[in-house]
Amino acid sequence: MPDWIHVVIRAALFMIVLFIITKILGKKQMAQLSMFEYVTGITIGNIGAELVINLREKVHLGVIAMVATAAIPFASSFITMKSKTLRNILDGRGKAFIKNGKVLEENIRREKVTIDEFLEMLRREGVFDLDEVEYACLEANGTLSVLLKKENRPLTPKDLGIYSPPEEEAHTIIMDGIILDDALDLAGKSRIWLRKQLENQGVSNEKEVFIGQVNASGQLKIDLYNDQAQARNSGDKKLLLASMHKCFADLEWFALVETEEETKQLHRQNGERMKQAIDKVSALLQK
Repeated sequence: MPDWIHVVIRAALFMIVLFIITKILGKKQMAQLSMFEYVTGITIGNIGAELVINLREKVHLGVIAMVATAAIPFASSFITMKSKTLRNILDGRGKAFIKNGKVLEENIRREKVTIDEFLEMLRREGVFDLDEVEYACLEANGTLSVLLKKENRPLTPKDLGIYSPPEEEAHTIIMDGIILDDALDLAGKSRIWLRKQLENQGVSNEKEVFIGQVNASGQLKIDLYNDQAQARNSGDKKLLLASMHKCFADLEWFALVETEEETKQLHRQNGERMKQAIDKVSALLQK
């Protein structure tokens, strides 16, 4: 048998072995790997590459070496669950770079991170001003976790005293022109409902749809293969107008039940703004 056929067979075999080992060790992205797991991955890859190219080496010995190497982190994962000290040694632990708004220069130097790299990490987290950060920590996997100061955090409904009900995930019910019945059932919808929604949006057949999703509000959102084709959205317009009226009513209700005068006034102001927005778009949304 020619050597190139041996190489192809060995490559396919070791890819299967590596896939099985990876499935057993668990799903982790590269950024989530500990240093110990990273070293193990490199070792297994080198063993596989050597045995694929070096035809003099015995295949079964290579498989044994790969399995033995993979068994080490597999066993250590159970041990580290019980021992915090060993977990710190093998997986590492986070190091604070900013604490109480103060940059800890010594910790940055110890981790061999330059100022440019540190600022780049902050920018990746959407932070461009050091003064906005209350706490920042370099995690064991190399990612930077950032806690902004209270005055710089985004405003949430909880801050306004507004209750927000849990929101369900969106369900993709059409993909590449094919209806996904399992997802349709999870969304609590039927094919009859889907056909009607497509018809309301000017789509005669699901084959025209590249992707279709049912969002948390139970609305069907679609993207067509033909980007120039405009789906009719009269139903969506009416639903949007109804949602705006509901939002206005909620704000009025919040203003009535709120006991704190400052918050009550805020609800009234936002309600007035919503009323103005409804007056401006009402004619368009009723078409």
